[in-house]
Amino acid sequence: MSKLATGLVAMILLISILLIGITTATILSDSNSGFTEEANLNQITNEVVDEISTYIQIRDQKGKYYDIDGVKKIQKIAILISPLVTQDISVSKLTIQLDNGDSVHMLTYSSYSQSLDQNSIFEHKIWDSLTGKNFGLISLHDADNSLVNFDVINDYSDNAYLVFRLHLDMMLAKHDKITVTLFPSTGLKKVIELEAPLPIKSVITFE
Repeated sequence: MSKLATGLVAMILLISILLIGITTATILSDSNSGFTEEANLNQITNEVVDEISTYIQIRDQKGKYYDIDGVKKIQKIAILISPLVTQDISVSKLTIQLDNGDSVHMLTYSSYSQSLDQNSIFEHKIWDSLTGKNFGLISLHDADNSLVNFDVINDYSDNAYLVFRLHLDMMLAKHDKITVTLFPSTGLKKVIELEAPLPIKSVITFE
């Protein structure tokens, strides 16, 4: 694991331990509680572990411009993700929210995850199954093929591009913005804001 990832894990664990300690003290001092201290502590501990272990890191953010009715607009987006720590994360239970300030769309998993192999990201055949209402994943590194075979990322070294099309009313012209929120089944949501740069090149990297 990289020094940065190790540092992040250590920081989150430290904060979590502090939160558990504070909450435990509150539980133990609450004489009116109808639950046992042990049961409450176990529940809190499990919830904190879920928060940490299902955290998704964003490593890269790309888009591709297309000529739409004479205007250059970003139609395809690819976001490189990996888990913070080694833990099973089911992508089939992941939901994506897109918000451009005027419209909000929810995307669900397309049930398609494929390896990149020798393909180009934005010309990969997986795009044929993406409609603007769903998303898929293109695996870059997955030693045990858990993503392609079982829709699970399960190691901190796993890397995959989460890919989706934008509806016509959400395609990005230069300087347009969109907020992308990733909702795992449990744990912390991940929010990123993408702003379309000048269309000097077809394939761009969001800052």
